[in-house]
Parts: sequence; C-alpha cells; structure tokens
Amino acid sequence: MSARPKLGKFRRIVVKIGSSLLVDREAGLMAAWLDTLAEDVAGLARGGAGVLIVSSGAIALGRGVLALPERALALEESQAAAAVGQIALAHAYKDALGARGLTAAQVLLTLGDTEERRRYLNARNTIEMLLRLKAVPIINENDTVATNEIRYGDNDRLAARVASMMSADCLVLLSDVDGLYTAAPGSSGAKFVEQVERITPEIETMAGDVGSGLSRGGMVTKIEAGKIAVSAGAHMAIASGKVAHPLARLDDGARCTWFIPAASPVTARKTWIAGSLEPRGAVIIDDGAATALKSGKSLLPAGVVKVEGRFRRGDAVLVKTADGVELGRGLSAYDIEDARRILKRKSGEIEAILGYAGRSELIHRDDLVLKRE
Repeated sequence: MSARPKLGKFRRIVVKIGSSLLVDREAGLMAAWLDTLAEDVAGLARGGAGVLIVSSGAIALGRGVLALPERALALEESQAAAAVGQIALAHAYKDALGARGLTAAQVLLTLGDTEERRRYLNARNTIEMLLRLKAVPIINENDTVATNEIRYGDNDRLAARVASMMSADCLVLLSDVDGLYTAAPGSSGAKFVEQVERITPEIETMAGDVGSGLSRGGMVTKIEAGKIAVSAGAHMAIASGKVAHPLARLDDGARCTWFIPAASPVTARKTWIAGSLEPRGAVIIDDGAATALKSGKSLLPAGVVKVEGRFRRGDAVLVKTADGVELGRGLSAYDIEDARRILKRKSGEIEAILGYAGRSELIHRDDLVLKRE
C-alpha cells in the first residue's frame, strides 16, 4: 500500500457536496457547516491550490422555499425547485466564501457539457480563467432544463467528469459515510477499505447493485466516479462530510478511502490525446515552430504554413513538418476555416482577422503530444 496522500499537497482539487450535507429538510441551509467548509477552502487556496466545488442542494433548498409536499417530486416540480433553489444556493456560497476573501462563481453544467467536444472546450476555458483569476467555481447540474440528469447520485459522476476536464489531481466526494466498506457498514464482518489501488470487479461488488440493500449512500455512483477520476490521473477520496471542517480533517488524516491513479493528470491526458482520438486533419509547421515545440512551447499561428483535413475546434490533428515528418498530435483551438485565415499571422492579429478574441495558440502545449513524449 502506498503512502496516504496529503490533501494540502494537491494543486487542483474538486470537492463534491451532497444535498444531505448542505440542506436539512426542516432547518433549511446548514449555514454553520458551510462556514466551516469555506474556511477549509480558504486554507487550501492560501496554500496555492485551486479549488472547485460541485454542489448539490438547489432542488432541496427550492422545495422548502416553494413548500412542495414531502413526496417524490415530478420532473416539472424538480425543475421549478431547482430554479428557485439555485439562487439561494449561489447566495449562500457567495456569502460564506466572500467573508473569507474569496470570490464565488456560479457555473451550471449538464453531463453533455463534459462530453460534447466543443461544449467541453468552452466550459474548460471558462473555468480555467476563473481559477486563474482566483475565483472558486461553484458547479451544479443545470437541473432547471435537464431531464434525465435529475436523479440520485449524478453529481458524483459530474464531479469526476469536471475533475477530468480540468486536469485536477484530486477529487473529494464528501458523503454521509466515511468511505468504502467490504459490506454494509455496521453489519457482521464489514471491514473498512483504506485504499484502492485498482478498481476491480471485487471492489465494484462491495458497492452493491443499484437499488439493492447493499447500495449504500450512492456508493455505486462513487465507484463509477472513481473509475473516471483515476483514469484521468486524479486521486479520489470518499470522506465523511458529517463533521465541521471536513477538508481540514481530511488533511489531518481523518478516516477515508483513497483511490490511487496509475498516472498523473498530465500523463493521463496526453495518453488520451495520443491514443484515443482519431485525427481529423493536419497542421504543417515551419522549422522555427518545430524547434519551439520541442522546447515545450505551444504552437502559435505564426509557425503554421498549411492546414489540411476537415477538423473543427477541439478535434485532434496531426502536427507535421514541411517535408511530411509527423512530430505529434494535439487538439486544435480553431475550426479549419478560421485556422486557415490566421496561419502565418501573429497572435495579436487574431481578433482583427476573425472578429473575435480567440486563443493565442493554435494548439496549446497542454493539448499537444510530441512523439518523443
């Protein structure tokens, strides 16, 4: 078993918070608990970490405001509750984080925003800018317009997809249980699992089948989230949120289950680009650009002499020299039509040429894999 990870050592952390931690059906928002969480986030931010929060709670808050009956809500009722509750949820985070010198930013996503390539890039770029500006993105599913996304446990998977999208190195799922057990917690023979090096069929069996008596607190969706997170190179912790200062306690060694990835987020992402995506075209570059790429730089339009194929923004493309040697592949920041218009031009000219302020790079170095890598 490898050494236990230390939360404060990670540079980008996604924290998922469930409705039961944030909202009490009778008392409403758990403001005191949220204050302790905000203090923890502020502490991580002071240590240099970028923190993203994937938060449930909008429907739970909204149903209280609207005095909806204590029964399973119809889809339209859930959407109405989300519309009302999202305002209250955003204000709660704004106040809690603002009192500690942090800026809260609301981001509403559906799973489609983390799957469809162009929407994925839009979401990724926006959240990346928020983190660069030291804001704390508060992410929730867009339940007001979603249909099949409104169901128990989906924010576990959404949080894992966000961690993958943002190349986070840690995902924390705060839950009403403190980790994974070999059987139902409290039952005869149930043992706590401190660390998971690989998600095997045996580990999946521990989570229980959906709808069975062994499906404990959404553990099935947490294992699914674990698969997404570790494949993207992120560590994942399932920890109890039923305590004050849950992140500080986790950093201090509180009981939890850690899922350990086989590679770093950067390595996992570049492996995905190199081996999982079908190239839709090619960019031909000059010798100066080739030298710059080999020194770790991004590919700028000025170094591109020709583009080929039928690629769109976010598609994989081959990177070749003028004599046809393949140097690697990467994700294009532009459709081929726009790429053709800006090739051989300086980045500062892009806005005047295209009519909008696009990215200064045709392929960012984080989205580029050279053959030697």
